[in-house]
Amino acid sequence: MPATVTTARLRTRYLDEIRPALMERFGYSSVMQAPHIEKITLNMGVGEAKQDSKMLDAAAEQLATIAGQKPNIRRARKSIANFKLREGMPVGVSVTLRGDRAYEFLDRLLSIAIPRIRDFRGLKASAFDGRGNYTMGVREQIIFPEIDYDAVDQVRGLDVTITTSAAGDVEAFALLDAFGMPFTKEGRPGSKDAERRAAAEEAARLEEAHAKAEAEQAALEQLKEENPEAYERPAVPAEGETETEDEDS
Repeated sequence: MPATVTTARLRTRYLDEIRPALMERFGYSSVMQAPHIEKITLNMGVGEAKQDSKMLDAAAEQLATIAGQKPNIRRARKSIANFKLREGMPVGVSVTLRGDRAYEFLDRLLSIAIPRIRDFRGLKASAFDGRGNYTMGVREQIIFPEIDYDAVDQVRGLDVTITTSAAGDVEAFALLDAFGMPFTKEGRPGSKDAERRAAAEEAARLEEAHAKAEAEQAALEQLKEENPEAYERPAVPAEGETETEDEDS
């Protein structure tokens, strides 16, 4: 008998419920326009790896256990002397989940892992990147039931980035909210609060740019006072006058 092919529970829910609802809400004419999850990336930094390679091995093993897939080693792209970091040195591990594996991980994240976070007050709704992607930080890898608390060498955090096909944050938020991600009420994309925050950030940016321009102008005026000859403009000949060389020269 051929093997039975099963579809991840959340993927089935997306196809049967969430996608039709998004199409109606945003007026999409094609299912291809409806936003969907493209991939989920897990990143675990291991700064101690440069002193102890066992730390990197432990992190890789734990991330593989959480994701159900072998992670890749992330290496430093450039040297940073202050941090004693050399180009190519291992700094962490990461894994990218696609298809059913991404939906299965999201299911476990929402139904099991997040409810185990201590003093949980909701996921920050303002953590979208402006391009329809969302990143949340996990302080302790032990919230995942696959991790044996008694066997871990130390508590580590990781970042979870959900990349969607959404054109912007409003559509991406609607997608993830429909899956049941427990977002805070503050800072939701498209809300009045988010609009006020964006307006305040833009006003602060303009004020900073204005202050910088004023400071540069003040510095220029001071230079002119200290060295006026360097900033004098050459005299412009009157109309009809031309500069001629001395005939005796």
